[in-house]
Amino acid sequence: MKDILNKLIEHKSLDRDFSRQILIELAQGKYTHSQVAAFLTVYMMRTITVDELEGFRDAMLELCTPVEIDEYDAIDLCGTGGDGKDTFNISTLSSFVVAGAGQNVAKHGNNGVSSICGSSNLLSHFGYEFSGNKSELKRSLDEAGICFLHAPLFHPAMKNVAPIRRELGVKTFFNMLGPMVNPSFPRKQLVGVFNLELARLYGYLYQKSNKDFVILHALDGYDEISLTGNFKMISNKGEKILSPDNLGLPRVMKEEISGGKTIEESAKIFMKILNGEGTDAQNAVVIANAGMALNCADQTESMEDSIARAHASLVSGKALRAFNRLVNKKRTFTTA
Repeated sequence: MKDILNKLIEHKSLDRDFSRQILIELAQGKYTHSQVAAFLTVYMMRTITVDELEGFRDAMLELCTPVEIDEYDAIDLCGTGGDGKDTFNISTLSSFVVAGAGQNVAKHGNNGVSSICGSSNLLSHFGYEFSGNKSELKRSLDEAGICFLHAPLFHPAMKNVAPIRRELGVKTFFNMLGPMVNPSFPRKQLVGVFNLELARLYGYLYQKSNKDFVILHALDGYDEISLTGNFKMISNKGEKILSPDNLGLPRVMKEEISGGKTIEESAKIFMKILNGEGTDAQNAVVIANAGMALNCADQTESMEDSIARAHASLVSGKALRAFNRLVNKKRTFTTA
């Protein structure tokens, strides 16, 4: 590991096969905690290459426990996190809006590492029991239109790395990998990334795949459509910069989409929005991201119609019903 670290510190890069092998060895516990910590953090101090990112992704997918749910044609909505913006759980809320609109969702998520409340923290707060059982996941899709894939259940080889990530408490290249390693291998995917450089890397790798994809980065730093300004969109159809006006939605202030300081506060915001008590700004941001996901899933549909479908799912309560059907069939959650 010493030679590898010296090579990286000197801004030399690893090829795809060697990157794959290193990550497999990390997962197998072949290195000390200090060596792993150094390896993780060095990639926030120097640029990751396409070959390195692709090799790390290959290793994660090779080591994962796959979930075969192709018949549901589900989409994943997943951001890298690590943007440091502390918004409410926009992609998780958007996932239920998409499910409520009739598009199946296979949401890949985890506990927050560099944020207070990740999607897994949130669902766990509501008493949702994570499952790696394929029959249970299919039942969730049948009844709620959405299943939740808690990353540690499907990436057991990463158990040696998880405690180190928690101790570091900062974004690492695992944030970059998260959306790429959904164990259900979805053919449709909406991805948010925390900087433009990573957006370009993702765009290059996804263009080599058979996915219908949309990669998003807000130009003021968010890993999703924030409506605080313009955003970059990379898809099968090319690249463009869009504004809130292009979606028929208002521009909002960053303070209007901030999240809670605790998991409990985040959960309260989440339920307010699902129950139809969100602010105009909160609703607009959720609708923007859900609408973009619906448009990614059905690229023959106009963006205007996709946004309208997302709006209808949220305001009609269909998104809330999808949430209740997934999380707890016997209880209905409210803001109380």
